[in-house]
Amino acid sequence: MSDALLVLPILIPALTGIAALLVVRRRWLQRALGLAGSLALLVVALLLFEAVRREGILVSQVGGWPAPFGVSLVADTLSAVMVVLTALVGLAVTVSSLGSPEIKAEAAPYDPPYQILMMGVSGTFLTGDMFNLYVWFEVMLIASFVLLALGPGRARIEGAVKYVVLNLLASVLLLLAVGLLYGLVGTLNMADAAWKLARVDPPGRITPCATLFLVAFGIKAAVFPLFFWLPASYHTPPSATSALFGGLLTKVGVYALLRVFTLLFVHDVGFTHGLILGISALTMISGVLGTMIQDDFRRILSFHIISQIGYLGMGLGLFSRLGLGGAIYFLIHIILVKTSLFLISGISRRIQGTERLARLGGLYRTHPGIAALFLLCALSLGGIPPLSGFFAKLALVRAGLLAERYGIVAAALLVSLLTLFSMLKIWNEAFWKEPPGPTPERPGEAPGSAPATLLAPAAALTALTVFTALGAGPLLAVSLHAADELLDPARYVAAVLARAEPGPGPMGGP
Repeated sequence: MSDALLVLPILIPALTGIAALLVVRRRWLQRALGLAGSLALLVVALLLFEAVRREGILVSQVGGWPAPFGVSLVADTLSAVMVVLTALVGLAVTVSSLGSPEIKAEAAPYDPPYQILMMGVSGTFLTGDMFNLYVWFEVMLIASFVLLALGPGRARIEGAVKYVVLNLLASVLLLLAVGLLYGLVGTLNMADAAWKLARVDPPGRITPCATLFLVAFGIKAAVFPLFFWLPASYHTPPSATSALFGGLLTKVGVYALLRVFTLLFVHDVGFTHGLILGISALTMISGVLGTMIQDDFRRILSFHIISQIGYLGMGLGLFSRLGLGGAIYFLIHIILVKTSLFLISGISRRIQGTERLARLGGLYRTHPGIAALFLLCALSLGGIPPLSGFFAKLALVRAGLLAERYGIVAAALLVSLLTLFSMLKIWNEAFWKEPPGPTPERPGEAPGSAPATLLAPAAALTALTVFTALGAGPLLAVSLHAADELLDPARYVAAVLARAEPGPGPMGGP
């Protein structure tokens, strides 16, 4: 049963994408297959999470070859949580895409590359092999480029080219890093590599490899100073695609950082994680400052992605139980909130025909329900109690204070205030002030009402955001349990290799 639960999150979107491609001339059937596949993925993801919660780390050796010789699929608590979040966001975006006028107008099929992208994301979270991690990143890159480039318009092509060029650079660096790792330990199985890296002498030989991984995954996660490709591309595709990219894709890079810098590269925490902490502070600050000069709904949200990545890096850099647990809870919070906000930006565009704040207005009076959804998400993003952003940031701030890292704590608090300020700017311009009148900017985007397929996913994700706050205690407990597993790599190594003595390494944190 565990083998099936580990394979199905990859197999379901793969088969759905192939089936959708075979019926490309029947658009309604293609969309129905996409919806069915997204629902199936969510069911399997929930079953996988329950199995991990009940049984612990699950491992499947594909083809029956034992690790480290075969391909390992592994699900610990962090992996299971990420697969569930992938399925939730995937279903919300699938439903939202059904009502997207831009996607309806596209001649090229939407569901095949979308489902292949979902396959790549799930594979990234479940692989136990560094080379396969690289392969899944490449699957994601190809599929995401297709989604970005679909449809007419110079801006979309420019955004897609910027996106793919920088991510190809990251892929080259990642492949070099994988080669260096293999040269060091002679294996690419993560568990076996962790076991052997603990015995490398002198440990300083590992640092160049760790730094290269940090740069490669840092580009994909959009950390300072490698983030400039993100705000140049994430505002160009349809809002449903932007929601998927903004809510989920950059978090795949963060997941990779969490995985390799808790399992593999723990030989010199003072240097590597201190470097991550400094980069995280700069990422927070530069991202939120970028929002101050923007006058476009989605570009502001795109710069917010960057600043929020800094909070996630803060938890990893602190490298403590509370820091990692806070980062994982923040990950749950920000994926739900950010996806919902991008969907709401698409709804506002559908209603008033533009995303320029100067040309928006009056949504609070004409569409109070949409205004309420935005306000809940905006206040949560700003860390206002008792919403989920408050609990996530509180955990990270407490972890920083316990570690006596007062600089990163000050940066986190300052950025939280500036985040709230920038979200209030959107509120004042798009929702509160008097509408300047309809000004559609693109063909097919005339002002009008938003269909239920656009409203329902945003409302559902906002409701989940509220639930994340109401269930902060249990969710923090799950996050702290995931942190315990990350800080004790012996569990992961023993589960994959069935090796009783996994070797020295950090077995916990304050």
